[in-house]
Amino acid sequence: MTTDGARPIVGFIGLGYMGHGMAKNIVEAGYELHAIANRRREAIEDLIGRGAREATSPRRLGEICDVVVLCLPGSDQVEAVIAGPDGLLAAPKTGLTIIDASTSDPVSTRKLFDLAAERGVTLVDAPLGRTPKEAWEGTLDSMVGAQDAAFDRVRSLIETWSGKIVRTGGPGSGHTMKLLNNFLSLGYGALYAEALAVGAKAGVSAETFHGVITGGRMDCGFYQTFMKYVVEGDRDAHKFTLRNAHKDTRYLVSMANAAGIASHVGSAVKNSYATAEAIGRGDDFVPMLTDVVAELNGIKR
Repeated sequence: MTTDGARPIVGFIGLGYMGHGMAKNIVEAGYELHAIANRRREAIEDLIGRGAREATSPRRLGEICDVVVLCLPGSDQVEAVIAGPDGLLAAPKTGLTIIDASTSDPVSTRKLFDLAAERGVTLVDAPLGRTPKEAWEGTLDSMVGAQDAAFDRVRSLIETWSGKIVRTGGPGSGHTMKLLNNFLSLGYGALYAEALAVGAKAGVSAETFHGVITGGRMDCGFYQTFMKYVVEGDRDAHKFTLRNAHKDTRYLVSMANAAGIASHVGSAVKNSYATAEAIGRGDDFVPMLTDVVAELNGIKR
């Protein structure tokens, strides 16, 4: 990954639910890691205890690192970190590679790829599937959009946090596939919430619903983590916020609009999460959409 064959120096920005586990696995794999603290100090203090070093700005990471990994809320933050006045492209180290593991807008990703290339920097999009639990265990799914040579350079690093790596194509394709993946999962979340509300009004309990679906053809891992909150009250079963769900479905609808696709289902799913955020529930997690739909329909859970 470096010109002399040595292991690259790695930077990390975005020590949230997913990023903390990813960064932990990078350090444990033996890489020199420099990371910027999140709003909460717990993650950076844990990483320092494991041998990482704290950095103060994206510009500084761009100057000293061979690879910088981003795991941020969305394209607005990614654009600021890469192209802002104190960003990674302000004074990049020769041969710098940026891996964007955020769920970003593919239109923005392709623009940033071109901008980075003008500065001699390579941008790879490698968004994630699964949950913070798998991030900590190093078994995430990674969808990688990259040119051939770039993919070969970064694969061993991506393997530190991944159990499954799928090469999706060229730059931007990883983020495109991620939005499609999230459209399916978040679409199911909206369906589950509405089905449970209809069932409650008709006298079918969540426990009965769960007993029928579990083990059948409509069962899946996402369903199980979703229902772990609904039936067992486990608030941390699926730690993905309704605000981020709204953002991702908004990106999906925007991508469909740009492609000239009528997004009847996508828009309906997006509106479910838009409503949740609009009424002040954006910091709740996706399974809690069941509470929002229930409350809006006068159902007490």
